[in-house]
Amino acid sequence: MDVTIHSTFLPHDDPEAALAFYRDALGFEVRDDVGYEGMRWITVGPPGQPGTSIVLHPPAADPGITEEERRTIAEMMAKGTYGIITLATADLDGTFERLQASHAAEVVQEPTEQPYGIRDCAFRDPAGNMVRINELR
Repeated sequence: MDVTIHSTFLPHDDPEAALAFYRDALGFEVRDDVGYEGMRWITVGPPGQPGTSIVLHPPAADPGITEEERRTIAEMMAKGTYGIITLATADLDGTFERLQASHAAEVVQEPTEQPYGIRDCAFRDPAGNMVRINELR
């Protein structure tokens, strides 16, 4: 069996802020930007990896979601507990410095050697999603 990860979904509540982080600060390519009824789905991904994408989506676009569920999603996004993604880089310190200097995301953790064997850092993107970045060794 040959299975790969093609795309993952993260919510956004401000498309321009999401682009400032994922495109401008992280350097991801914009692969698609689709609007429908005042909402935007933006697909981004790392250059040179066309088979892997992140779809930044309106968090409550599903018509089957109730108002109570929409409120819960908004509350979880505000606390940073709704979406998470782990990325990786060979240059953790340089990536951290570039993201910190961009002011496009909130620093949660500076580069740290973890007791479970990895070195990583963490940010919250403009929508509150936790973005952890592991150092490749």
